[in-house]
Amino acid sequence: MAIPETMDTSRLRSLEKLPIKTVLGYGAGDFAFNLAFSLSTAFLLYYYTDVAGISAAAVGNMFLVVRLWEAAADLLAGRLVDRTMTRWGKFRPFIMFGAVPLLFMSFLTFRVPASFDEGMKLVYAYATYAILGLLYSLVNIPYGSLASAVTQSVRERAKLVAARAFGAGVGGVVLAFVVGGFIQDLRGQKAQIETPEDLIAYQAAVQGVFTKVTLAFIVVGTAAFWFTAWACRERVIRTQPSISVKETIGTLRTNTPLAFLCASSFFYLIGLFAVGGATAFYAQYVLNNIGLIGLITLVNVGIALVITPFIPKLIDLFGKKNVFQFCGVFTIIGGVALFFAPGNLLWLVLLALAIKGIGASLINTVMFGLEADTVEYGEWKTGRRSEGATYALFSFTRKVTQSLGGALGAWALAIGAYVAASAANPNPVQPASAIIAIKFTIGLLPAIAALLAMLIFIKYPLNDKRFAEIRDETEARKLAAITAHHERPEDFVTPDHKV
Repeated sequence: MAIPETMDTSRLRSLEKLPIKTVLGYGAGDFAFNLAFSLSTAFLLYYYTDVAGISAAAVGNMFLVVRLWEAAADLLAGRLVDRTMTRWGKFRPFIMFGAVPLLFMSFLTFRVPASFDEGMKLVYAYATYAILGLLYSLVNIPYGSLASAVTQSVRERAKLVAARAFGAGVGGVVLAFVVGGFIQDLRGQKAQIETPEDLIAYQAAVQGVFTKVTLAFIVVGTAAFWFTAWACRERVIRTQPSISVKETIGTLRTNTPLAFLCASSFFYLIGLFAVGGATAFYAQYVLNNIGLIGLITLVNVGIALVITPFIPKLIDLFGKKNVFQFCGVFTIIGGVALFFAPGNLLWLVLLALAIKGIGASLINTVMFGLEADTVEYGEWKTGRRSEGATYALFSFTRKVTQSLGGALGAWALAIGAYVAASAANPNPVQPASAIIAIKFTIGLLPAIAALLAMLIFIKYPLNDKRFAEIRDETEARKLAAITAHHERPEDFVTPDHKV
């Protein structure tokens, strides 16, 4: 269908170049999220077992249950977003008003009372972690959906997802230097643990680290979230301010690209999320230096920061589909190398981590651009635009894999007979089986998962050329409807659209 030449199609289709503040603002959002998300991913398993004193098996079960709850919360949040329309837009109010509660709950999650017995500690952990997950969904679903409403340009979306990845990487660097630095300072105290009293003192010191860090993150993260809400305006035209449950289900049911993306991401992310929880254990028991967790985190996020600026160009050259598919090669090579690398060859370990980190960076960046494209496909297929539900289903997949990945890491420790620190055994020596379990979780598991993901994604039907065709056809339909009803384009845009 031809687009009428008399219409301002550039404005209508939101293909204009984004201002730099919008790109930076979107990146600031994932920086803020990672102050809470990456902190829990990298340190929560370690915190629960070695600081709070909860068994690895109990933590594994909790991760599975709570993260499945988080997945359900994503669907709820997506539905809430799709039925919302305010003078600030559909998405930004959730970011503005949800920032402080989310970050404050991160503080409470890393604040398990030492005076509780293990049963009460577990109850507290379940409650705070579950509420954290709910709040995360209520802010993250609108944030993730926002990218598809800011622009419909392949190039500009590539900038947004690259900025998102860069912001997440900066958040990871902050964690590496701040949390990793503090833990490094406490390494000497940990090495001198001989009595239950020594263990209690060390646990109290580590608790102090997480308390100070999470309080600081409330201030920094809130500022970053508010910058996102201010800078990122919703520009995409929509003919319906909200859609019904029936319409939402119909849109999702016919979205074939979304189904393949979710299926492939399921396996990619199982491996990635399992790695996060195993990092602290790998540093402490394979490399025999808990202080190296900062260096490991720095290598992972450093690779992300190096790779991210080149992702828009890679997408221009090869397309999102090919880039996403190829990233599995790096994950497989790096993961296998990491499993077999001796702990005393730090240079080889870091090289394997860097190779695997290239794959992880590409996966975590490009998948969000692919998800945004599936919104357009759903609108082209059904005539209804459902950013919230589409991103929620994608995020639901991420949460399920997060639950399984985190649980697999904890269960692997339990199967490997991992011995958690306790009053009776304050400085345990790990059996060989526990060491193998840790190396499997951080190396072989993501490699196997990446191979399965690559095999699934071969059938993904939407490349960048086809996306552009679908987008143009959909916008042509909108223009025809506007012309037929003698209405102005401004009548169909979101409140944030500036003309």
